[in-house]
Amino acid sequence: MGSAINATAGRPMLRPSRTRELLIALFLLGALAFAPPLLIIFNKATRILGIPALYFYLFAVWAALIALVALAVERRRADDDESAPEIPGREHGQVTRGPTDA
Repeated sequence: MGSAINATAGRPMLRPSRTRELLIALFLLGALAFAPPLLIIFNKATRILGIPALYFYLFAVWAALIALVALAVERRRADDDESAPEIPGREHGQVTRGPTDA
């Protein structure tokens, strides 16, 4: 079996659940990263850049998870924009009057 081809665009279709699976994986990674056994490793008296190691770890992992979720969502949005059909008159930011415009 080959990959599914979108007949209108002529390019492979992405699985719609791929972003959902990625977000679930990131959630599980976050749950693992904030699990007490892993936090105990960083609960030491050492400092990183003048910040206690535990606080540094918590904020670094938190920021990394936010960035990864943002990348996953934006990638899907970019894929959706590429696969969306062009609306006549809306190229390059042109706005046309619709039926509700007075």
